[in-house]
Amino acid sequence: MRCATATDVGLIREENQDEVFAKEYHGCILAAVCDGMGGENSGSQASQLAVREIFDHFSAGYEQNMDAEALRALMLSSVSAANTVIYSTAKMDYQSYGMGTTCVMAFAEAGWLSIVNVGDSRAYLIEDGQIRQLTSDHTVVNLLYQQGKIELEDMDDHPQRNMLTRAVGVERIVRPDYYHIPCQEDFMLLLCSDGLSSYCSEEEILDIMQSSSFAAMPQNLVNLALSKGGRDNISLAIITN
Repeated sequence: MRCATATDVGLIREENQDEVFAKEYHGCILAAVCDGMGGENSGSQASQLAVREIFDHFSAGYEQNMDAEALRALMLSSVSAANTVIYSTAKMDYQSYGMGTTCVMAFAEAGWLSIVNVGDSRAYLIEDGQIRQLTSDHTVVNLLYQQGKIELEDMDDHPQRNMLTRAVGVERIVRPDYYHIPCQEDFMLLLCSDGLSSYCSEEEILDIMQSSSFAAMPQNLVNLALSKGGRDNISLAIITN
């Protein structure tokens, strides 16, 4: 298993409130991308806290050859631990009130991907020359679309397109989605913040990933987002065999 990451402040924002990290566990890989939100410095604090707590909690509980249910419980409890720390920190400091972060994390092992997400950071699977979004955005526009209140073509320009319905650290209890998905031997998994996915189409992302070496892929995807205006922080992690 190999993993490569990249993060960039973009061309508009003054601060990078994203955080991305990956770690190997006995030949398997855990990676996470978090996109913080809040007032000055609070967004970056939230994403940094989330990544730190997730990896500390996961590392303390991980055992080699864990079964699927034990792994699921550990990943969900890792996000819950991060939620508790961020929520408590915000409660104790009025300057951090309302801070939170998205989170998409994935554990890749032979033949399987285990994914947790909260918010609108995404996971994409690339197999057989095709790209497929694995996660569902926790946003107002996605909820309205699922309820049949808006059309697919209305989502990109909707005034509430960036409004989240779930985030880590905003409420006392967090409600992550969990996916356990089989993967082929030659898979690629992309985790990214909306600084990439909101401005670049799936076809553009796929084209970069198919035409780049693995080493060049992260920066080439960042450059793609920058070429679209770089209006947000851009962060991503790519896992492959």
